[in-house]
Amino acid sequence: MLHGDSTRPSIAVGMHFITREHVHVDRIATAWAIRRFVDPAATFEFVPRTRDVSRVAGIPFDIRGAELSHRDGQCTFQRLLEKYELRDRALARMGAIIRGADLPHEDGAPPESAGVLAVFDGIRDKSASDMERMERGAAVCDALYAYCSDDRGQT
Repeated sequence: MLHGDSTRPSIAVGMHFITREHVHVDRIATAWAIRRFVDPAATFEFVPRTRDVSRVAGIPFDIRGAELSHRDGQCTFQRLLEKYELRDRALARMGAIIRGADLPHEDGAPPESAGVLAVFDGIRDKSASDMERMERGAAVCDALYAYCSDDRGQT
């Protein structure tokens, strides 16, 4: 069970997740949430966009055909929150910001989304590998989660 909570979906510890290489906003935030709230021992594999993930052992996310991917106006991060029943108000707020950064041309993006996108663009452009992007992005996600946990500026 997830962290001893019998109301959440059951998963094995140390799950292997697969996503597209050259991770950016949504994939980094989703991986951060997986490690922080779902499975701290999770591992990640980055594959080319054209790779058939049905032949790779693991749970695909933010990749064509994956259950955890953009759907019904939600980004992958928001879909993860829904799938694993993560009902934290700060995570929901963070999800809206991540969606706005990942889909900047969609309506209704919170004002913080543009700044978050700029920071993640810098991480993408100045990191040598996907693992480095994930590490740097995790620090940003920790800070964004702390910001979203604060009641200042919320309506």
